[in-house]
Amino acid sequence: MQRKKPTYLQQRKPKDEINKKLLIWVGCVFAAIIIAMTVLLLLNK
Repeated sequence: MQRKKPTYLQQRKPKDEINKKLLIWVGCVFAAIIIAMTVLLLLNK
């Protein structure tokens, strides 16, 4: 029997895509917290 070729969806790695999106979200949230803390510290003076 011939092996089936993996379909386009199976060739793509959705796990990597999820990890990239997760890293982007975590980075954005972390940056937003730093910016908010900086603004609060500047306004406090």
